[in-house]
Amino acid sequence: MPKAFTRAVSPKLSDCELTHLDRVPIDAARAKAQHSAYEQALSDAGYEVIRLPDLPEHPDGVFVEDTALLLDGRAIILNPGVASRAAETSSTASGLADHFPLHRLPAGHVDGGDVLRIGTTLYVGLSTRTDAEGIGALRRLAGTFGFNVVTAELAECLHLKTGATLAGADDQGTPLLLHNPKAVDAAQFAGVRPVAVDPEEPAAGNCVRLFDRIILPAGNPKAAEKLRRLGLHVVEVDVSELQKAEAGVTCMSLIAD
Repeated sequence: MPKAFTRAVSPKLSDCELTHLDRVPIDAARAKAQHSAYEQALSDAGYEVIRLPDLPEHPDGVFVEDTALLLDGRAIILNPGVASRAAETSSTASGLADHFPLHRLPAGHVDGGDVLRIGTTLYVGLSTRTDAEGIGALRRLAGTFGFNVVTAELAECLHLKTGATLAGADDQGTPLLLHNPKAVDAAQFAGVRPVAVDPEEPAAGNCVRLFDRIILPAGNPKAAEKLRRLGLHVVEVDVSELQKAEAGVTCMSLIAD
């Protein structure tokens, strides 16, 4: 059975790191309920949901995607780009150690939210959280596993996958790149069919691709309809409280197909 690794919402979520949003009150109980519904959507898709160790003192701990990269049966423990999140990686490594051989990013900073895999190419966003040194270190490490690393340029977004994610494939087998044109230029990505989201739905550029469906944040009806017309099974999940912490639906899980 494929696995999805998650972590519980910290009661201190309101103290999370913010880059693009103004700080507003976050209802941790409501965020926890939405996170549970998100985990249920993963389970409903046929994934075994495995909780990584709780980190109640770490506001951003629920955003596990930034701490590791899963590649074909391997786990690379990353180095997030804000100091407050550095200690999260040891907990992630502990939780993944029984499932994968572990490797560690040797230098620089990379947030997993900046890494978009398309085939054997890893597009890595140069962002406020991921630096050139980290991209270079990942290029050397992932290269030993047969992956090519390409730097991607970002505009108005926190992470690369905030504004661009894979939504599956069309009837010709071409990967569908769901993207927010204001955040990410789709011309950077080879061999994809771009699917632009409506300017009024910028959060729709971030989706979780599972075997036979995608998880899309609720509140993006135009994107949901467009994807359904392309033949995709769309599951909409309300993550509105978590979005106040700059969350996307990818950032709350590590998917191992």
